[in-house]
Amino acid sequence: MTSNSANRRAELLKRAASLELPQSFRFGTATAAYQIEGSPRAAGKGESIWDRFVRKPGVIVDGSTGDVACDHYNLWREDIQLMKELGTQAYRLSLAWTRIQPTGQGSANTAGLDFYRRLIDGLLAENITPYVTLYHWDLPQALQDKGGWYTRETSYRLAEYADIATRALGDRVKHWTTLNEPWTFCWSGHATGEDAPGLADGVKGGLCATHHALLGHGLSIPVIRANVPGVNASIVLDLNVAEPATSSAADVAAARRFDGAQNRWYLDAVFKGQYPEDMVGPFGSLMPPIKAGDAAVIAAPIDSLGINLYRRSVIAAGTEMPPLDYHRARPPGEYSAVDYEIYPKCIYDILHYVHRNYAPKEVFISENGLALADETVTADGKIWDETRARYYVDHVEELARAGREGVPVTAYFAWTLMDNFEWAYGYTAPFGIVHVDFATQKRSIKFSGEVYRALAGRMKRLG
Repeated sequence: MTSNSANRRAELLKRAASLELPQSFRFGTATAAYQIEGSPRAAGKGESIWDRFVRKPGVIVDGSTGDVACDHYNLWREDIQLMKELGTQAYRLSLAWTRIQPTGQGSANTAGLDFYRRLIDGLLAENITPYVTLYHWDLPQALQDKGGWYTRETSYRLAEYADIATRALGDRVKHWTTLNEPWTFCWSGHATGEDAPGLADGVKGGLCATHHALLGHGLSIPVIRANVPGVNASIVLDLNVAEPATSSAADVAAARRFDGAQNRWYLDAVFKGQYPEDMVGPFGSLMPPIKAGDAAVIAAPIDSLGINLYRRSVIAAGTEMPPLDYHRARPPGEYSAVDYEIYPKCIYDILHYVHRNYAPKEVFISENGLALADETVTADGKIWDETRARYYVDHVEELARAGREGVPVTAYFAWTLMDNFEWAYGYTAPFGIVHVDFATQKRSIKFSGEVYRALAGRMKRLG
């Protein structure tokens, strides 16, 4: 290691250890069931849309699947010890719907619930608070065969599943999230076909799936609240501030439309009980059927909002997704392995955007992280991912600044605990602060993990 490298790394550790956040603030890591668990048929688990989708030729960059992934289903004890070694206080996980209800309806699969009981008990034994997400994209294939998120029936099935899960685990888990990133799974899965179930039905598909997903969220919230005394109930939205590429009227209007589709469509529905009027008109006949009372159901009060944040969106007028008619610009700068701009101020901007316009009682950063390709493991087993380490320190500094200015941000979850199956990118775009050798399943904490440990465990805390 050169002296310059050693100095840079020492400075990152020093910055991480000197950050100031409230005593109650939690640092955690986040994962999703399909991306880490493996064992897709163990103990009665049913088929999900991702189990089916990955079998389609050409949809995954490296032709891989999540059949084994990190083998977390068998190695969860080891993974909890990793969290303990990282010094984190919380863990955001998702339940695999088809482990609990193999066909997405009917009675519970006891063996699936028992797996999550053991996992959650293991977390609690190490004083790691579980934040549980009910739906992180893995719809039961049996429900997809009946229309999936294009049908109202799936909304009611989500609420039934929420009832089963919270009755079984609500004595252990107080933080519950209904949906993870409805913008992504509804639009990438139903508008562009990039993700499961692989439907490319344009804006109409994205809007239809969105309405039924949000309806399922709204139906689930009172069920969760009834089953879990002292619950903190939330939804996780993937948000980013939309900035016009230039000051031209066309670019400003395109950025407003993009903001309306990705951000306000979900935030207005959840917090204001309506879809944004300036978007409903242009969507016109592309809108799904909406019944009287749906808006009130969707706006069931929540206790906190989770924000997944990876970048800003610099938007120009274009031809993508009519009538959104936008184009994502690519400003000069540093980019991740999945072509996301590295722009730390985006976390400050989105926290203030949400606080200013919607004022949730509490917000938490439910995902934030960086994909880097071609990470080199040295002879002594080290991964010197300085870019990722710097990314975390820079973003948490911006979060802390927003907190000092009055945004009620209570937790930050690194995406992700360990390298895993990164959806359509397969294993080509690792996000982990822990390296996984998928041939041996050996885990190794990266330099970014060491820096994250400094953030999580050695920072100055304000009383």
